[in-house]
Amino acid sequence: MKRRVRLLLVALTWAALAPPIPAADSRPISEKDLLAFRWVADPQISPDGSSVAYVLVTVNAEEDRYETSLWTVPASGALPPRRLTAGPRDAAPRWAPDTRTIAFTRAAAEKEKTQIYLLSMSGGEPRRLTELPGGAGVPVWSPDARRIAFASGTNDADLAEQAAAKERKGPAPKKSDVRVVTRAVYRANGKGWLDPAHPEHVWIVAADSEGPAEPKRLTSGRYEEGEISWSRDGSKIFFVSDRVDEPYYEAPDSNLYAIPASGQTGQTGGMETVIDIRGTVRKAVPAPDGSLWAFVGQLNPPQVHSHTREDAFLYHDGKPSALTPGKEFEIGSAVGGDQHAPRGASPSPLVWSADGRSIVAGVTEHGSSNLVRLDIASGRLEPLTTGEHDVMAWTATPDASRFALTVSDDTHPGDLWVLDAPGRKLQQLTRVNDALFSTLKLSEPEEVWYSSFDGKKIHGWILKPPDFDPSKKYPMILEIHGGPHTAYGHTFTHEFQWMAARGYVVLYTNPRGSTTYGEEFANVIQYRYPGDDYKDLMAGVDEVVRRGYVDVKKIGVTGGSGGGLLTNYAVTQTDRFAAAVSQRSVADWAAFWYTADFTLFTPSWFRSNPMNDAEEFWKRSPVRYTDRIVTPMLFVEGDDDLRTPPSQGGEAMFRALKAQKKTAVMVRFPGETHELSRSGKPAHRVERLQHIVRWFDKYLKGEKTEAYDPQ
Repeated sequence: MKRRVRLLLVALTWAALAPPIPAADSRPISEKDLLAFRWVADPQISPDGSSVAYVLVTVNAEEDRYETSLWTVPASGALPPRRLTAGPRDAAPRWAPDTRTIAFTRAAAEKEKTQIYLLSMSGGEPRRLTELPGGAGVPVWSPDARRIAFASGTNDADLAEQAAAKERKGPAPKKSDVRVVTRAVYRANGKGWLDPAHPEHVWIVAADSEGPAEPKRLTSGRYEEGEISWSRDGSKIFFVSDRVDEPYYEAPDSNLYAIPASGQTGQTGGMETVIDIRGTVRKAVPAPDGSLWAFVGQLNPPQVHSHTREDAFLYHDGKPSALTPGKEFEIGSAVGGDQHAPRGASPSPLVWSADGRSIVAGVTEHGSSNLVRLDIASGRLEPLTTGEHDVMAWTATPDASRFALTVSDDTHPGDLWVLDAPGRKLQQLTRVNDALFSTLKLSEPEEVWYSSFDGKKIHGWILKPPDFDPSKKYPMILEIHGGPHTAYGHTFTHEFQWMAARGYVVLYTNPRGSTTYGEEFANVIQYRYPGDDYKDLMAGVDEVVRRGYVDVKKIGVTGGSGGGLLTNYAVTQTDRFAAAVSQRSVADWAAFWYTADFTLFTPSWFRSNPMNDAEEFWKRSPVRYTDRIVTPMLFVEGDDDLRTPPSQGGEAMFRALKAQKKTAVMVRFPGETHELSRSGKPAHRVERLQHIVRWFDKYLKGEKTEAYDPQ
């Protein structure tokens, strides 16, 4: 009965997102359709609830880049969206409290730092507000709309050099390019080399100047500050910071601090600690009367976990209390896919009701993300949205009566919606991909729950070809998510739809270790990864095979990151896969420990380190067992991947297999990071999809290709 009620709610709230009726000459989706996709990001509802500003992300195929511009649409839906800026690098729109002006960030050229601009809603061209050499981050308006706070990594040396450059007639003196590294974390995937000389600090600038204004730095020192916000009376600025020199030696810990917005320091140096817990603090927001705080965070357990579930907390009189302890859901949007906006932000704040009696938060459970209202007195949870979809981002009016959302489901990339919270009424405001998708045949996934080897119930989905015929035998591809602490779910994933369109049955599941099924389910793999999660995956393969429409001799496997690790591991344990594609993977745990952009100094995945427990690292490394592999393997790697560096992953597997004269091919993407599949260059994302499916076409369908012949 519970299942029937949930499905009814889905039908009532989500009927408007039924797939566009395909035209008579509709076609299967292709890999190159990615170049025509449009993404809605960073929905920002105006304080009066009348309009929504957002970022529209598009592909410039000729320049092989993403472009971003700002748009607005009435929250009533009475008029179509209207373009505000030409782009191509505009982002982070933020309404002034009086809704008359939007502040946003713009990079004037491809490699220039972003600066803050102001755009009057009455018309005219945007006006540049900052010109800091280190750039300016997301603008945060003061309650009186007279000032804007932001983060910048600009330091005193940068300002001195900027001033000297204005006076200099010749070229600038050449600086040394030699790096002196003193910290164990010195690079970050997507950022490259970290620069400890330029930590992000809090700045403030007047918003009513006629031209570029003179910003004022309010914080300094060696620690970064982020998540900037104002007090309700505008007298203070809050920020989150982890003020430890080398935090990777300890469990994660961050606090909320405040400084006077005037920049005048008091007797205690000006900075005060607002929230201090034995764990992390994010998205902190004060109650309307200022009596307590709400925040998202985690309390560190006595023993380090592989995954510690975050919760929504209240903080009062120096004590935190969890609002939803022991729940299976994760706070926020936690569904993995390849079609979240490749540029632009995805805000997911906690929002207080006007009377201070409840908080609105996002939660993800069993692959679906929704908004809920949490009563702070009773802990009672009331859904504001329901259904099998992914509420990816949202913002709200100050009284929490109206929300702007971006929402995706299995057959739709994200679109913009507005929610009237009192009546729980949803209205769609954009249909940015309807023109394209009305020409496509898409498949709806079939949800499946099955029992694993020890009786654990595993959740998954089966995606079939658009013209599926149950009397036929199809090749199948097992998709494995990364993380390992993430989850597949009800969001649009182009890769899966493209494989189905090519005639494959696609199985994707959430084995043990996945999030959105409770902390115990996620942590059961601690010190056992990979291992029993592999058995969950194979039980899923058996479940689909029993249905009779899969050719057991034509099954492939692929996955990225942690899914690449499990792909490497799977083919050392079984010969059931006729082809495998391992993407940005882990193959040698010790080498990963030494080279990844983050540390494993705390015992979350291993009890010790490879100096003390070399055998344990080697025992769980797929590269150790390459002598067992009979499956043809393709390795997909980004040259600039610092999260799972190729040398310890696909490159190590490739070299080991080639030494044994086994079938192995490696495809390298120059300039690409660990985010290749989600936000890599458009042309590279398309070519990645082509290589994956071409490999399976060769070994599962017997199609000829010369792409992988010896050169």
